[in-house]
Amino acid sequence: MTRKPELAFHKMHGAGNDFVLLDLRDTDQHISSETASRLAHRQTGIGCDQLLILHPASRDDAAARYEIRNSDGSAAGQCGNGARCIGLYLDMQGEMAAGNV
Repeated sequence: MTRKPELAFHKMHGAGNDFVLLDLRDTDQHISSETASRLAHRQTGIGCDQLLILHPASRDDAAARYEIRNSDGSAAGQCGNGARCIGLYLDMQGEMAAGNV
């Protein structure tokens, strides 16, 4: 039997929306649209309005880069409530020092 790798997540809420945050900065994992949709499903997955996925920063002066996926797995353009949750998460991790915002 092949065992699937574990996936750590954080469930967050912001101004009426709920999110699943995946910090993939230290992994080589990729979240496909199908996986995102399964994770977001409220009956069979974790359940959320959107997934917030952190990746390694593409610039030296940033803590991370991120993508947002809708509950159907499609890419979202932006989400202010989700960005606030990402900021809170990075602050709780001690990563919001000057120059890393």
